[in-house]
Amino acid sequence: MKIKQFLFRNYPEIIVLALGSIFGFFLMFSTFSSMDGNLIISSKAWSDFASHIPLIRSFSLGSNFPVEYPLFSGEPIKYHFIFYYLVGLLEKIGLNIGLALNIPSFIGFMFLLFMIYYFSKEVFKSKAVGILSTIFFLFNSSLSYVYFFKKYPLSKETINQLITNADFLSFAPYGDGIVSAFWNLNIYTNQRHLAISFALSLFIIYQVIKPVLNREQSKTKIYIILGSILGLSFFLHTAVFLMTGITLLALLIYFSKIRKDIFILLATAGLISIPQYLYLSGSPGFSPHLQLGYLISGNLTLQNFSEFWIYNLGLSLILIPLGFIFANRVQKKILLAFFVLFLVGNFIQFSIEIASNHKFFNYFLIIGNMFSAFTLVSLIKQKNYLITFIPILFFFMILGGLIDIFPILNDRKFELTDYTINKDTNWILNNTNPDSIFLNSTYLYNPASLAGRKIFMGWPYFAWSAGYDVDKRGKFIEQVFSLSDKKTACKHLSSQNIDYIRITNPPDPSFPKINQSLIEKFERIYNDTNTQTTIYDVRDNCRDI
Repeated sequence: MKIKQFLFRNYPEIIVLALGSIFGFFLMFSTFSSMDGNLIISSKAWSDFASHIPLIRSFSLGSNFPVEYPLFSGEPIKYHFIFYYLVGLLEKIGLNIGLALNIPSFIGFMFLLFMIYYFSKEVFKSKAVGILSTIFFLFNSSLSYVYFFKKYPLSKETINQLITNADFLSFAPYGDGIVSAFWNLNIYTNQRHLAISFALSLFIIYQVIKPVLNREQSKTKIYIILGSILGLSFFLHTAVFLMTGITLLALLIYFSKIRKDIFILLATAGLISIPQYLYLSGSPGFSPHLQLGYLISGNLTLQNFSEFWIYNLGLSLILIPLGFIFANRVQKKILLAFFVLFLVGNFIQFSIEIASNHKFFNYFLIIGNMFSAFTLVSLIKQKNYLITFIPILFFFMILGGLIDIFPILNDRKFELTDYTINKDTNWILNNTNPDSIFLNSTYLYNPASLAGRKIFMGWPYFAWSAGYDVDKRGKFIEQVFSLSDKKTACKHLSSQNIDYIRITNPPDPSFPKINQSLIEKFERIYNDTNTQTTIYDVRDNCRDI
């Protein structure tokens, strides 16, 4: 009887969370899977997974401790890796890589949906706000529909054009338009560790402000535990760790009642995170600096800045401030604390690529959505003519996100042969040491990477965006492959601890030209005429030199 009563009282949010979870399941499993010896990857995830899979495989099939970046051998890793370590561990104990990646990704997405609902419900003491906040998260408020209707004017074919659309018609900064590429759910299918990181941060912040929301007595012990959890999350997602710390500092200023407890939390998190910070910054990298305007920093004017955020926020640009007006003092302070993230994202560049700041805006908008939802609920409670605008406001709040769903659902798939059926990868897996380093002549999805081995340099963008000196390494590769003297080549190869050379015919078009007269002086240990792949053992070839 009690179960029936619970279901009856809570069926709206149960339905929304259930549908959201089903949708999350489909998102994760439809964009990446492993079947019959093939990795099946959506085209929009193709480039990101070319970085993630080698990292996973370095843990499941290779030997990667102390942790290095497997696409830039010999250098300490600068990327938060613990999520992909967990995935690698799951594959190592027997799950295929599809399940090993998708299960924690799905759990993380469900966790985030629940925290968005629960956080907003508790802050505003309204289930309706919780439900709307969850919906607004799934369907972003951007004006991407402007680009859709510009390409497909309204007609009797509109519905069919909508549900068959396979392209993001605005994909800044990588494509046309000014609506950000990071505004749709594609970021959660590509960056699988992001959802669980946001969810954990929301959980910590909710526990911090809970005594204020419920007028309870805070307990110092809880804040020490929360600080420990936050500190340990540094390896999960460095940027989200930073954003959580920034938000907590703002809350420390706004809420004197829990000021001492937040200080204890931050001190605990700081002590635990310092060794992790030192580990990830083991080699010189990029230093944060002032950079105004985010994606339009190169062409920043007041008009461009205003246009960018009008298109990206859509109705949220109006509903969030209205929610702030309707909110009580505690709710106002919570929004102001998170608004700091919006300011920081527009003023400071934390990595070599300014686009990486998108996480600050994604996180802020999760909270902003709650205030947009609160605005609609507040207008409904007015019980006057304003209520007639609610369906219109709701429709245009989700229209851009609805349009952005179909390019993900309709995305084409690529099949990549995995080590069970790929001869090159299988040979590397069974005939080389797990910690071997390969000098490669191809970049993306190199068979050595799929076998968990490190390669000297993968696609330069990946290492460049992480702060590695790709120019220096690129010149080294060019120098080695241009040599004709085997003895000199051996000295260069040995200086970088390279164990094997893998050559394909033809190599990547963007790869340095290979001097065939040098390669012919090396005795090969593997050759497959079908894949045009040849492997040379550096130690055997250079032993007597």
